[in-house]
Amino acid sequence: MSALVGTGVLFRFALRRDRVLIPVWVGVNALMVLSMPGTLRGLYATEAERAALRSQMAGNASLRALTGPLLDDSLGGLTAWRVGVYAGLLAAVMSLLIVIRHTRDEEESGRLEVIASGAVGRRAPLSSALLASLAANGVLAVALVVGLASLGVAGAVALGLGVGLVGLVFGTAAAVAAQLTQSARLARGLTSGLLGAAFVIRAAGDSASSWLTWASPLGWLEKVRPYAGERWWVLGLLAVACVGQGLLAYALAGRRDLGMSFLPTRPGPASGRLSSAGALAWRLQRASLLGWSIGFFLAGVVYGSLTSGAADLVAGNSGAREVLERMGGRAGVTDTFLSAMISMLGLVAALYVVGAILRLASEESSGRAEPLLACAVSRLRWAGGHLAIAFGGVAVLMLLAGLGFWAGYGERPGAVVGACLLQVPAAWTLGAVTVLLYGFVPRAAVAGWAVAGAVLLIGWVGAALNAPDWLLGVSPYDHLPKLPGAEMSWGPVGTLIALTALLTAAGLTALRHRDMTA
Repeated sequence: MSALVGTGVLFRFALRRDRVLIPVWVGVNALMVLSMPGTLRGLYATEAERAALRSQMAGNASLRALTGPLLDDSLGGLTAWRVGVYAGLLAAVMSLLIVIRHTRDEEESGRLEVIASGAVGRRAPLSSALLASLAANGVLAVALVVGLASLGVAGAVALGLGVGLVGLVFGTAAAVAAQLTQSARLARGLTSGLLGAAFVIRAAGDSASSWLTWASPLGWLEKVRPYAGERWWVLGLLAVACVGQGLLAYALAGRRDLGMSFLPTRPGPASGRLSSAGALAWRLQRASLLGWSIGFFLAGVVYGSLTSGAADLVAGNSGAREVLERMGGRAGVTDTFLSAMISMLGLVAALYVVGAILRLASEESSGRAEPLLACAVSRLRWAGGHLAIAFGGVAVLMLLAGLGFWAGYGERPGAVVGACLLQVPAAWTLGAVTVLLYGFVPRAAVAGWAVAGAVLLIGWVGAALNAPDWLLGVSPYDHLPKLPGAEMSWGPVGTLIALTALLTAAGLTALRHRDMTA
């Protein structure tokens, strides 16, 4: 029997399972990119303003580390500069989630063993996962090309293909990680760590204008130079990386038994050391929290170091100042910039809390929760351990972000740390929505990602698109005081905390009374 028998059937099944996941990721990414030309046209309407921006970017290493170098001041060049790297980053996250979900996740749950007992080739599951990633990135690339073609067809094709190929690079990297590890959680962690390292290396290279940029696939995306004298041969580097990693994944898949890996999970101690359900939750989630914590602290340092140059960035540009004020309030430029950047990290923190809470759904669907609950452990104690890690963890993340801002900015530690901690109730509210979904309909709990993604999109591009106040008000973050700089108001904070408590209590009540795996 051919090793690829059944690939088509599994591919169609993967697309059916991801009928919500893929459109949401592709739609959010495409909307982020395609909304930029109109926004940038309003912010930098004249050639003088664009030339001034290019001059500022050339002399500001910190800003180059954040967004990359500005290679051309045309509208297409500005779009590629502003969102190109981040579009590639989102495509990479989408791809690694898709590939690991349909490979190592399926093996870990035991479902792939059942599928493999039929007329399915040895490499068919891996092939279908890679095809699903290819389809998602292909649709994204086409959307970007069509949407940006009016700014220049060549630049649109270069940017669309570059973003899609970056996604595939990390999709094939995830396929390799799925062969090396015995845990889907570890495979996601390894690939995410690789993606984080790629971003840091790219930032370091752009900051110093050095060769380090060439050491990162995200840097290769910049080197394609969309709208700035395209280098088509760089797309070949991305394609070679995709093919090479894909062939490596196929070779590894053919040399191991189903369910096994080249890096087996380390056996635990001979005697048990976990004394409670909360200790087990901490054991399962501590690595994830550690990775997020490091990322938030470093992000705080980077954004804090940019603060002193915020006034120069918007000097003489009323449009840019207005967008910044919509995001961070109408205090001085420095306080407004701090508030806007802190709000952005607060939005990202919601992704952590949603993912930590969804670990409950993963434990239940995999069957690992059932033997635990068969012992003298109540559902509330079991869920409470994970919720403590989720809600407490987001507070830790924002505290570390505040310390990072202080380290990078060097002034007003109380103000910046307090402003960061103020984001926590809004992230809790989104986590509580996920608890509610999981408690009532566990299969719908994954919609928590869609809720968090929608709020992230509103916070990210809503102000730039001059969205109406009622739409911005959908986000719980919009109701928080814009600290530092604005006056503190405890009413919205108390309301969000009360809403969090109410939604969490309702979700836990539903969990207590429903059938497990229902």
